[in-house]
Amino acid sequence: MKAILDVVLIALNLYWWVIIIQAVLSWLIAFNVVNYRNQIVAQIDTTLRALTEPVLAPIRRRMPNMGAIDISPIVLLLGIILIQQVIIRYIYPNVF
Repeated sequence: MKAILDVVLIALNLYWWVIIIQAVLSWLIAFNVVNYRNQIVAQIDTTLRALTEPVLAPIRRRMPNMGAIDISPIVLLLGIILIQQVIIRYIYPNVF
């Protein structure tokens, strides 16, 4: 059971970084720091969106419209922190 919880925590930590990298890349593309016409940038962006959109889309549908500001990644990151803390504080210490 402990090994499974370790894998879940590692997966959540990796997904945390995927969300951060996707957000930073979207800012870089929006401010024209990196060129989206570059195939590598486009492929990275497509991959990151494919990993994050299935989770972010339901959050965006439930959130009020805030104009150009998208805080759904922040909500998702807070959710990941919540899940990690529940696992660490309540489930993990009770594993024998």
